[in-house]
Amino acid sequence: MSAPAPYAGGFALIVVLFILLIIVGCACVIY
Repeated sequence: MSAPAPYAGGFALIVVLFILLIIVGCACVIY
């Protein structure tokens, strides 16, 4: 994997935001 730094950073940021969205969604469903 020889992806540029900006692309890799952006991809990681999207993954983190997606995970946070899932956690918040589950919390809203639970409460």
